[in-house]
Amino acid sequence: MESRNPVFARSREFQRGGYATFDTRTPSSGELEEMYGAPSATSVQTGRMTLDDVVMRTASIFAVLLVTAGLAYWAEVGFGVVVGAMLVGLVLGLVITFRGSTNPALILTYGAVEGVFVGGLSRVYETFYDGIVAQAVLGTLAAFGAMLALYKIGAIRATPRFQRILLIAGVGYLAFGLMHLLGVWLNWWDSIYAGGGALAILVSAFGVVLASLFLVLDFDQIETGIRNGVPERYAWLAGFGLVVTLVWLYLEILRFISILRGD
Repeated sequence: MESRNPVFARSREFQRGGYATFDTRTPSSGELEEMYGAPSATSVQTGRMTLDDVVMRTASIFAVLLVTAGLAYWAEVGFGVVVGAMLVGLVLGLVITFRGSTNPALILTYGAVEGVFVGGLSRVYETFYDGIVAQAVLGTLAAFGAMLALYKIGAIRATPRFQRILLIAGVGYLAFGLMHLLGVWLNWWDSIYAGGGALAILVSAFGVVLASLFLVLDFDQIETGIRNGVPERYAWLAGFGLVVTLVWLYLEILRFISILRGD
């Protein structure tokens, strides 16, 4: 069962048993002796992806995202710029995902555009709720740390059943969000988030939990890629997938806090 973050799910490199293939020819006794006496090759020497590679690439994407987010935040970019950045970021994200691209320039460009969207939207929230951006950032870091700790100690495992349930929940949440947005845009109904209330809190809290749990799938997928011995360049794709989930989590927390603080 390979129901994962779509960024990883479309890449065989990040699926269990999906990448590495080996020479099945039986070596001679001389070849065995030579291999035994040779020093062990590191992942760097073999050009394989390591955890350090993923951390560094993720940090690079985030650095670009934070710079453009800060510029957009302090420049107080208009609503049109925010929407434009959102659409461009969506297109770039889909291109990277469906192509399984490991192009650093393309992925860093996504980070820059997504930063404009996140920074501009954060400024809108901050205008109405003083200090909410700092609260959302701390909440995102806390959720990331908690999920990483739970994953490392084995409290949460990315079992096939867990993946299947999370996939169904994610598709359902996406469908609900699109239908809700369409209805509000066509003036069929009012936004459930506008007036606050128990329903808005429950739906928003569900989004926060769902995004947090998707981090577990990201961690598992990255570990699987490392075990499969994927080439080092795939660290860019792994970092991209992690950033996508973290941005989603941040936006969910931002909305959740705004509902709790709304009057």
